[in-house]
Amino acid sequence: MAVSMRDVDPAFQGAGQKAGLEIWRIENFNPKSIPKSSYGKFFTGDSYVILKTTASKSGALRHDIHYWIGKDTSQDEAGVAAIKTVELDAALGGRAVQYREVQGHETEKFLSYFKPCIIPLEGGVASGFKHAEAEKHKTRLFVCRGKHVVHVKEVPFARSSLNHDDIFVLDTESKIFQFNGSNSSIQERAKALEVVQYIKDTYHEGKCEIAAIEDGKLMADSETGEFWGFFGGFAPLPRKAASDDNKSADSRSPKLLCVEKGQAEHVEADSFKREFLDTNKCYILDCGLEMFVWMGRNTSLDDRKSASGVADELVSGIDQLKPQIIRVIEGFETVLFKSKFDSWPQTPDVTVSEDGRGKVAALLKRQGVNVKGLLKADAVKEEPQPHIDCTGHLQVWRVNGQEKILLPASDQSKFYSGDCFIFQYLYPGEDKDDCLIGTWIGKSSVEEERASANSLASKMVESMKFLASQARIYEGNEPIQFHSILQTFIVFKGGLGDAYKTYIAEKEIPDETYSEDGVALFRIQGSGPDNMQAIQVEPVASSLNSSYCYILHNGPAVFTWSGSNTSAEDQELVERMLDLIKPNLQSKPQREGTESEQFWDLLGGKSEYPSQKTSREAESDPHLFCCNFSKGNLKVTEIYNFSQDDLMTEDIFILDCYSDIFVWVGQEVDTKSRMQALTIGEKFLEHDFLLEKISRVAPIYVVMEGSEPPFFTRFFNWESAKSAMLGNSFQRKLKIVKNGGTAPVAKPKRRTTSHGGRSSSVPDKSQRSSRSMSVSPDRVRVRGRSPAFNALAATFESANARNLSTPPPVIRKLYPKSTTPDSAILASKSKAIAALTSSFEQPPSARESMIPRAVKVSPVTPKSNPEKNDKENSVSGRVESLTIEEDVKEGEAEDEEGLLIYPYERLKITSIDPVPDIDVTKRETYLSSAEFKEKFGMSKDAFYKLPKWKQNKLKMAIQLF
Repeated sequence: MAVSMRDVDPAFQGAGQKAGLEIWRIENFNPKSIPKSSYGKFFTGDSYVILKTTASKSGALRHDIHYWIGKDTSQDEAGVAAIKTVELDAALGGRAVQYREVQGHETEKFLSYFKPCIIPLEGGVASGFKHAEAEKHKTRLFVCRGKHVVHVKEVPFARSSLNHDDIFVLDTESKIFQFNGSNSSIQERAKALEVVQYIKDTYHEGKCEIAAIEDGKLMADSETGEFWGFFGGFAPLPRKAASDDNKSADSRSPKLLCVEKGQAEHVEADSFKREFLDTNKCYILDCGLEMFVWMGRNTSLDDRKSASGVADELVSGIDQLKPQIIRVIEGFETVLFKSKFDSWPQTPDVTVSEDGRGKVAALLKRQGVNVKGLLKADAVKEEPQPHIDCTGHLQVWRVNGQEKILLPASDQSKFYSGDCFIFQYLYPGEDKDDCLIGTWIGKSSVEEERASANSLASKMVESMKFLASQARIYEGNEPIQFHSILQTFIVFKGGLGDAYKTYIAEKEIPDETYSEDGVALFRIQGSGPDNMQAIQVEPVASSLNSSYCYILHNGPAVFTWSGSNTSAEDQELVERMLDLIKPNLQSKPQREGTESEQFWDLLGGKSEYPSQKTSREAESDPHLFCCNFSKGNLKVTEIYNFSQDDLMTEDIFILDCYSDIFVWVGQEVDTKSRMQALTIGEKFLEHDFLLEKISRVAPIYVVMEGSEPPFFTRFFNWESAKSAMLGNSFQRKLKIVKNGGTAPVAKPKRRTTSHGGRSSSVPDKSQRSSRSMSVSPDRVRVRGRSPAFNALAATFESANARNLSTPPPVIRKLYPKSTTPDSAILASKSKAIAALTSSFEQPPSARESMIPRAVKVSPVTPKSNPEKNDKENSVSGRVESLTIEEDVKEGEAEDEEGLLIYPYERLKITSIDPVPDIDVTKRETYLSSAEFKEKFGMSKDAFYKLPKWKQNKLKMAIQLF
C-alpha cells in the first residue's frame, strides 16, 4: 500500500510509539487528542478514535484501533471517525485490527480498556449539544449485563424497567441499591457490584451506603422496603420484553462479498476457503452480529476507505441488529475471522510486515516525525526465574503399573525415558506450607503407565482436599520450576518398569536401558549448580552440538567434550555432573577440533553436527479464558486485559502462556469438575483456540483457588486477602465494596517456627546450598567426595532429610557475643528440648494434617555426640531448625553479627592456607563487612537479594566459587 504524508492526519503523527491508550475525539470533522484525565468519559453526541498499543515480550508493538459512535452523533461525524481509523492504521504501518463500536453494543475487548464500565454522558461537541454540567444529584436507574465485562445502560426510572433476568443499579442521593433479578447468575451479580463501586467513587466521592436487594424477598428487611419505596411500593414485575439488546444473531448463513470501486458483489460458495481472498482486493464477510472487512496487502488506502464505507452502509440498513464491524489486514487476521473459514493454512508470520512498517517509518522520518517505537524493538533477554521457594522437601516415586515406588535420596535425580515418575514438593508459602504434586512422563513410556501416573497423582491431590497444585510434565518440555526443584536432573535411556520391559519384549525392540559398563553419551545443560541437567542421547557424532558440553564413557574410559561455543560455566557443569555419573574416575578432556581417535571411534566415526542451540519456545503474552466443559466438549471465552478480579470462584479458567498453561479451579467448583481439571487442560492444548501452534505436550499446571503458587500469581497484581475470602463471588465482592473497595484482611495463621532454621544472620530463603568443589589449575583434580565430606554425609543424611542429589546440609557457626561458649551450648540444647516438647503437646492444624510441613534439616557440627544425633534424626521431621554452637577458637575473629570472619586470602579456592571446617558453598559469608564490600562492590544484604546465578557468577570472578 502506497503511503504519503497527505494520507496521514497531523493529529496521528507520533501515535502508537509506546504501550497504552490514546484517544481522539472528532471535532469539526477532525481528530483532536483528549487529555488522559478524560479517558473513559464518552459523550453520546460525539465520535471517538481509540488506539490501544500493546508491547509484546518479543519487543514488537501491536495495535488495535476502535472508533466509538455515540447514539446521538451525526452520520457525517461517524463517517469521519471510520475514515480516520483507516488513516491511523496507515500511519502505523497498515497492520492494526480495527473495530467499530456502537454505544450500547461495544465489544468486550473495548470495554476491558475501561474497567469496570463506561457510562456515556449526555451532550457532545460536534452534535451541537452542551456538555453536561454539574448539577444536583439525579436519581438514575441502570441495567447491567455481562459475566466478564459489564454493559451498562441507563433505563427509565420506573418499575416497568425492572425484570427477573437482569441486574439493576439504582443510584440515589444517599444510597446505591443493586437489584439482583432472580434469574441472574452469581458471576453477573459480582461484576455488577464493580459498577456500584465505580458509581460510588465517581459520583459520590466514595461516601454513600450500599445495599443489595434480592428479587423475591418482598419486604423482608428495611433496605428492601426502602428500595421498593422509590417505585411507589412493591408490585409484581413484568416479563422481560424482547428488545434489540438481547436479540441473538440472525439465522441467515454467512455471506462473502467482494468490494470493487465502491460496489459489493456476492461471492457464490457453499463454504469459504482462504484461496477465495485476493491480495489485490477487499472483501466483506457478513456473519450476522459480526461483519468483517478483509483488506488485501496490495490494496490502496482509497480502496480500504471505500470498503469500510460499504460495510457502514450495510450496517446502517439493519434495524434489528447492531453488527460489530471488524477490519483486518491480510497477514494479521484475528482468530475469530480465521475460524469462519473451513480451512485456513498454517503459514508462518508475514515477514514483509516489518519491511512495510520500515518504509512507513522512513517516510515519516523524512518529514521530521519522531518514529521511535514504530519499528520492532529488540527483545529483552531475561534469565528465566522459577518463582518458587527452593528450600522445601522433595519426594519422588517411580510408577510401576498401578503402584508407585518411593525412590531413595541417591536416586531422586535419576529419571528414565521409558518410565513415568511422580514428585511431591512441599515448600514454604506466604503464610502456610504449599505443595506441588506432578507427573513426569518419559518419551518412551507406555500409554497405560502414563494414565496410571496421572491417576495416582490426582488421587494424591484429592487426598489433600485439593489444597495442592498439580503438574503434568513431558520429557523435553520441563519448565524452570521443575529443574529448580530437583537442582540436578539426569535422564537415562530405557526404563526399569515392568510395563516398559513387557512392551519392548512384545515389539522385539532392543533394550537401550542405561548401563554403567556400556557406551553412553550425555549432553550437559543448565544455568548453574542449582539448575543442571544431563540428558543421555544416541552415542553418535551427529548428537554433538558446538553449543553444549558432553560426557562420553565406555565403562572406565571417560571423556568430556566441550563445544567451541561453550563457556567456562558450561564446562564447570560437566565437572559437577561427572561426580554423579562417573565418580572417582579421571576423565580425558576433549576440545572441539582437537579430539582423539579413540573418542571418535566410540562414536562410530566423525559426521556433521549442529553448532547452535535449538531455541526453546519463549513464554508469550498470557491469555486468560473462562472454560465451560460439558459432555466432553470444551468452550472458552477470552478475558481481555484480565486481573485477579476476573477469576470467579464458581468457574474454571485457563491462563495460556504458550510455553505452559495453568488451569485455575475456583473453590465453589463441584468435585466432579475439579477431577476433570487436567482433562480440560489437555483439551485446551488439543483445540489450540488461539491457532498459535501450541504444543500438545506443553506443561499443564492445575491450580486451586486459595493455594495459588507464586509462579502463577506473578501474572497478576495479586492480593492474597482476596484469594483467602470465603463465600461465592457475589458475597465476596459485596464485602469488598462495603469495606471501601479493599478485601478485608484476616490475621494470617503463621507458623511459630521458621523453615530451615532461617534467621536474620542467615542469607534469605532464596539461597540454597549446592555441590561445591575446590579446583586449582595447578593441581590434578581429585574425583569424588573427600573423606571429611563423606563423614558429614553419613552423619546428616536421614529418611527425613531434604531428598536431593546435592550434599547434605552444611555447617554454619553462629557465635552470639552475649553468651559464653558453654552457656551457648546449654541454651541451644534447652531451646531444642522445649521446641520438641511443645511440638508433641500441640496437635497439628487441619491443613498441616493434610500437607506435611516442608522440613529442612538444619546445620549441626561434626563434634556432636553420635548418640544424640540419632535421637535428633528420629524427630527431625518435627524440628525445623536446630543450631549447635561451638567454642570460639582462640585467634578467630567475629563480625557484628557474631559470625566467624577470615581474611580473603585464606577463603579463596586457590588458597595455600585454606580455612578448615567451613561451609565451602558460602565462603563469602566469612568475609568481614568491609572486605566483602571491597571485593563485591556492595553490602551483604544487597548481594543476597541478587538471583542465585548472579551471586555464583560474582563469586567465581573472585575465586570464591
